[in-house]
Amino acid sequence: MANEKENEQTVTEKKELQGAVKQAQIDQWKALYGEVYSVTGDGKICYLKKPDRKIISYVSTLTSNPIKASETMLNSCWLGGCEDFKTDDGLFFGLSQKIGALVQIKEAELAKL
Repeated sequence: MANEKENEQTVTEKKELQGAVKQAQIDQWKALYGEVYSVTGDGKICYLKKPDRKIISYVSTLTSNPIKASETMLNSCWLGGCEDFKTDDGLFFGLSQKIGALVQIKEAELAKL
């Protein structure tokens, strides 16, 4: 019974986040882009897709300007949500610390044959 109340509270809290979208929209994004991620902060939410190799390649050329690299990654992966993540410096820098987690590297093995 306690778990039901916790789940109910979590769903209610997510609905109250500024920029929240309906599950149908998230499902549509998943069908188009595969994995979809959310970033929350300060009562707001935004949605991002996983970057592809082209985006990662371009962003990696911006190492001398990490803010531009984060902006480029954000704009390339942006699906929707509260635009404050793009305009509010505090939210932007908070998101910038998390956006690198979108790049997932899988284990690979090399074997001499």
